[in-house]
Amino acid sequence: MELLSAVNISKQYAAHKALDRVTIRIPDNSIFGLLGPNGAGKTTFIRIINQIIAPDEGEIFFNGKPLTPDDIARIGYLPEERGLYKKMNVGEQAIYLARLKGLSKAEAEKRLRFWFSNFEIMGWWNRKVEELSKGMQQKVQFIVTILHEPRLLIFDEPFSGFDPINVNLLKEEILNLKKNGATIIFSTHNMASVEELCDHIALINHSRTILDGNVREIKKRFKTNTFEIRYNSFDGDLKTFLPPDFELTGTETEGELRTATIRLPKGSTPNDLLNRLIPYISVHGLNEIIPSMNDIFIRTVTEESPTDTIHAN
Repeated sequence: MELLSAVNISKQYAAHKALDRVTIRIPDNSIFGLLGPNGAGKTTFIRIINQIIAPDEGEIFFNGKPLTPDDIARIGYLPEERGLYKKMNVGEQAIYLARLKGLSKAEAEKRLRFWFSNFEIMGWWNRKVEELSKGMQQKVQFIVTILHEPRLLIFDEPFSGFDPINVNLLKEEILNLKKNGATIIFSTHNMASVEELCDHIALINHSRTILDGNVREIKKRFKTNTFEIRYNSFDGDLKTFLPPDFELTGTETEGELRTATIRLPKGSTPNDLLNRLIPYISVHGLNEIIPSMNDIFIRTVTEESPTDTIHAN
């Protein structure tokens, strides 16, 4: 089931086409990576979902119905451009922002004190925002974004400015939010975080969706039948044991062990490789090389043609 569907969304700014018939379907209770180079159209798409701007063409559906202004109460948005009132006290401002989301003062303070304690910033409740570090300010904004327990959360570069410890803290909370039923749109350039967190992704480039689908299926699609094999070093040349269509792309030596990278021809299996080599070498390990999301991102954006879109379901 899809919580949010964007169908043929287009947006033009003067001579610039920000979005060109973009269709993206976001499954319910998933973490969805919205990816793309700078200027690809991601921020425009997020602003359309939040009804900050309207599309020129196309429609957004939320929970199976056309998106309306009333749905904004069920969306939490953490923009990349952070912004708190510098001269206000932290707790006072957090309560003010929570009340804008529809919470009573008492309920807002109750929830805020829980989250402030959880994020270890309770001691800053009565301090001014300008006294907080950038990371602490971002913690406050993250808390305010999720406080009203929205059905859909949109995080735009949520880890920007955080140290590794706080990045892990945020990742854990994002996974907990999903576990508790939220659907999350996660816009980032950090491909390692995409691999760690996302169930599905869409890649936008030059205003168009050029790749979308389940992360596992996408990685499977981009596999090249390449393997790393570790074996005891010897004086000979590994190539002499391989057929011409088994491509040896590199070797490394570490002590008495050597690692070779070999691309197999279409239709060949790891067993074919082992059967060729075991009579001549002592094998210590064999691993398939799975492309990273970073590799896939670079390859797809670099090779994209204006008419290509890749789907993996």
